[in-house]
Amino acid sequence: MTRVLFIRHGRTSWNDEKRIQGHTDIPLSDAGRAELRARRLPREYRRWQVYASPLKRAVESSRLLGLENPLLDPRLMEMRYGDWEGATWPELKSKYGDALIQRGLKGLDFRPDGGESPRELKARLGSWLEEVASLQRDCVAVSHKGIIRMALALATGWDLVSKAPARLMWDHGHLFSLSAGEPGVSVRISALNVALGPP
Repeated sequence: MTRVLFIRHGRTSWNDEKRIQGHTDIPLSDAGRAELRARRLPREYRRWQVYASPLKRAVESSRLLGLENPLLDPRLMEMRYGDWEGATWPELKSKYGDALIQRGLKGLDFRPDGGESPRELKARLGSWLEEVASLQRDCVAVSHKGIIRMALALATGWDLVSKAPARLMWDHGHLFSLSAGEPGVSVRISALNVALGPP
């Protein structure tokens, strides 16, 4: 069994403005940096291998949490929202009307204009999880909300349309266990909302 502790990056100005970030490489805000400096990984996870999304907000979050030299992997990047990046959901609702709601009901097959679908995100995260499970080394992954939600979906069978099966606190870590199998990898929840303590 291999364990993965997922941690979401700190706040950015686009987070505060509720803008869709996707692959747009937005750095942390000053407020986000200050919040991360006040947190540290619990001691039991500090010797684990560290991975991060290559986007600035994840790499800097890793460093501020005291997790130096993470292995960067593009499979840990946020879902790509294409033409929608930089917009807010109210702006998109104004543009698309009820058609936006109908698109959202497609669940894994929802696709932003010029972006990728959750099903494609599931495939690339699944590829990374299979690789990590085969290495049999516990790790921390500093990534994004979409990645952590997809890990939850893989562990629970959540369809991304119904209410989420658990409430995730985004300033906490989320621990999953992996078992290599045929086909793919089995993902289970070990502990959600793991507190990140003071330095």
